[in-house]
Amino acid sequence: MTSIARALGIELKGTIVSLDGVYDCHANRKAIFNRGMVPNINENTRGRKTTKRGRKRLFDAAIFKERFRTIERVFAWEDKFRRVLIRFERISAVHYALKTLAYTMINLRHFCG
Repeated sequence: MTSIARALGIELKGTIVSLDGVYDCHANRKAIFNRGMVPNINENTRGRKTTKRGRKRLFDAAIFKERFRTIERVFAWEDKFRRVLIRFERISAVHYALKTLAYTMINLRHFCG
């Protein structure tokens, strides 16, 4: 992600990276923080009865809820394309080309409609 942003000339310092609880580990939080971004990861309790020691982890439920709602909406839009939903293509390149076409149609509907 950082290499793509760098190629496009986008500055990622101070942006919020919102991830699911499955990505909750010290290494992921540290990698995000070291790149100048703010991790917004829901803490995964992993069946523990007490809270983890140390500093309280940053998590804003409102940001996470908006991200989740946006992603689910995009998946619902993708489901309208039957050929992408039910994978008829055996060749991966053709399937990914159809997915790209579907996302292009979604963006055209959203931004031009």
